Amino acid sequence: MPCCEGAHAAQPIQAGLAGLRGLHAPPDPAWIRLDILAAVAAGLALAWLAVRLAPRWRGRPIRRAALAELAAARALPPPERRVALARLSRRLARSLGVEEPAGLDAALRTDFFGNGPGRALTDNLYAPGPVPDLAAAEAGLARLLAHLKA
Repeated sequence: MPCCEGAHAAQPIQAGLAGLRGLHAPPDPAWIRLDILAAVAAGLALAWLAVRLAPRWRGRPIRRAALAELAAARALPPPERRVALARLSRRLARSLGVEEPAGLDAALRTDFFGNGPGRALTDNLYAPGPVPDLAAAEAGLARLLAHLKA
């Protein structure tokens, strides 16, 4: 071969090979590497923080929807307002897994619908006659919704 003939061609190759280093094994890793341990700890801290803050970011959709519906019901005339508040209490009961607004008393540990002003929303709802004062029922529903954690 023309490139490998003679002593002149072997000298540059040997000079280039002399400059190469031998193979070395990488340094032995320690059992606990602080950079990896710090990354794992930071990841776990971020995951814990995300789990703790997730309910706040979601904004408690049942309570938010119920408060919006309560605000819309306040703009209605008294007979329609009474029906809208009764629908709200029934929908809230179903959302929380109970059948009737009276079941909300047990679920929320109150007597608002059984003995309180919420009775106007459950007893004789469509009976003829004057509409009871709904201000106490609205205020009581607002208090119940303020303490709701759903």
